[in-house]
Amino acid sequence: FRPSLIFVLPMIKDQRDFWAGLMFMAFGGFFCLYSVYNYNIGTASRMGPGYFPMLLGGFLFFLGFFITAKSVLFKSTEEDGGKFGKFDWYNFFVILGSVTIFAVLLRPAGLIPATAVMVFLSSFGNRPFHWIRTLLLCAFLCVAVWLIFVLGLDLTVPIWPAFLTN
Repeated sequence: FRPSLIFVLPMIKDQRDFWAGLMFMAFGGFFCLYSVYNYNIGTASRMGPGYFPMLLGGFLFFLGFFITAKSVLFKSTEEDGGKFGKFDWYNFFVILGSVTIFAVLLRPAGLIPATAVMVFLSSFGNRPFHWIRTLLLCAFLCVAVWLIFVLGLDLTVPIWPAFLTN
């Protein structure tokens, strides 16, 4: 028996936003507190290893707070009123599998091929499958990943398979 939930549940106008906001708050709060208690935070001018995770966790927490507040204050714009539908296991496993394959392929195949495979496989979650859109998205995201992580952040990750670079 949770008396606080009994009073709040009838006021929720968008269930999906409410639970998504609570999930964001939980993840954000966890990572913010974890970084505060386990890493040196430092200052804004001399940031420690916990500074950035603390900020991201705090932003995620407040984003979740605003989404949760919106779900209580405003009615959903969706046709079904923001109600939960049946969980789509197919899409869940397609996305989870494509990210897992990306992690396995990253070192041996390189960043660009692993990204292309991940985007291609995850696009099967979008029914019906469109070849042209998928190939354009693969090309765009491979270029974006290369620009951000290789040129922008200067990460030392293999870009292509080792047999192509030797």
